[in-house]
Amino acid sequence: MKTKSNFRWIICALLFFATTVNYLDRQVLSLTWKDFISPEFNWTDNDYGTITATFSIIYALCNLFAGKFIDKLGTKKGYLWAIFIWSLGACLHAACGVGTEWLKAAGFLGMMGITASVWLFLACRAVLALGEAGNFPAAIKVTAEYFPKKDRAFATSIFNSGSSVGALAAPLSIPIIAKFWGWEMAFIVIGALGFVWMGFWIWLYRKPAENPRVSSEELKYINQDEGAEPAAAEPEKEEKKISYAKAFSLRQTWALVFGRFLTDGVWWFFLFWTPGYLSDQFGYKSDSGMGMALIFTLYAIVTFVSIYLCKIPTYMVDKRGMNAYEGRMVAMFIFACFPLLALGAQPLGSFSAWWPAILIGLACAGHQAWSANVYSVVGDMFPKSTIGTLTGIAQFAAGCGSFMVNKCAGKLFTYAAEQGDAFSFCGYTGKPAGYMILFSYCAVAYIIGWCFMKGLVPKYRKVEL
Repeated sequence: MKTKSNFRWIICALLFFATTVNYLDRQVLSLTWKDFISPEFNWTDNDYGTITATFSIIYALCNLFAGKFIDKLGTKKGYLWAIFIWSLGACLHAACGVGTEWLKAAGFLGMMGITASVWLFLACRAVLALGEAGNFPAAIKVTAEYFPKKDRAFATSIFNSGSSVGALAAPLSIPIIAKFWGWEMAFIVIGALGFVWMGFWIWLYRKPAENPRVSSEELKYINQDEGAEPAAAEPEKEEKKISYAKAFSLRQTWALVFGRFLTDGVWWFFLFWTPGYLSDQFGYKSDSGMGMALIFTLYAIVTFVSIYLCKIPTYMVDKRGMNAYEGRMVAMFIFACFPLLALGAQPLGSFSAWWPAILIGLACAGHQAWSANVYSVVGDMFPKSTIGTLTGIAQFAAGCGSFMVNKCAGKLFTYAAEQGDAFSFCGYTGKPAGYMILFSYCAVAYIIGWCFMKGLVPKYRKVEL
């Protein structure tokens, strides 16, 4: 349907760029730790696993409250606070080198088996996690405000592809900055992008009914699910909120929890560990031409394939006559099959490093399409006033799953490397066996998650407060 204005897509573009910056900030560490930071501080895989796992669990805990924060403060102010905090946290990483020297001079070398440098990075990752926790609850809430149900999965896939584009741009920029100007400057330059985004958000964002850039025709299109256009001049009515007790009593909430807990660790594992994997297994450092080409190709596949996959739910609704939830679940089963390709990464890696890059890219494309539709399920089943809260709960579950996968990965890789040939799995020994174990989990996680979601909510059922 054509409308006189299409400002909702400008808002979608802002969400896309926010998510791009969000993932660029996360990727700085994964692209610098193996070849730049680790040699300086003598980190092990377990040290890095501790940092990524701690980021994940703090991110998870913050997400539990970030949704409530966004619901209470509103999307405009809430989003501004979120991106300010995470951009500040990203820039603070640059001071960890100097901070470590100060701590050592003061006699603090570490505690609990964690070195001083790791403690400082943990502190910076905590600030980053606190701010980044607000991104997806705010973005999902904005998507529900600006798009009708049938378009939300596609709009979500577009802004969610910012995570892929951020990961795509990262290997072409971050290693180069780190190589010529130092790893500290990489954190500062990338972190500063968030402050630029804040200016555009202040200038452009208003709620649809209050935004002079949204035509009455577009407003009617946006609100087609409600069946009526709200008066632009009238203030919005106070909507009912949802308590955590009420939320956790609902099967729909638990469907979201399992759908995210079992699968998000896969994305985070590939995001955090793929540069190290390519360096370990094939000798391609993150600042080498081949290393950058492999990561770029991987995330190019993720970006473009996932966007096209996310058109499937719209096809199911418009062409096959399914309701939004039914069409989404059929599509999500298709997406859940893509990660099965990760089982071929290690075997085919013996021929060329391009095979793991391509197969991991396709697996991650399946994840991004899956993730976009899990987010959209929130908008399908829950009132708009609760979307931030429910998205926060789902993000909390996702962070817990990511914590477990990343911490286990760090411990497993360190242990496997120490054991060498004494540690084996599926014909692989040492650290390659550890990677094969993680790839096997990544392959089946989505099928299991889909079964939980379908079992808990077999048919569409709207939540009424």
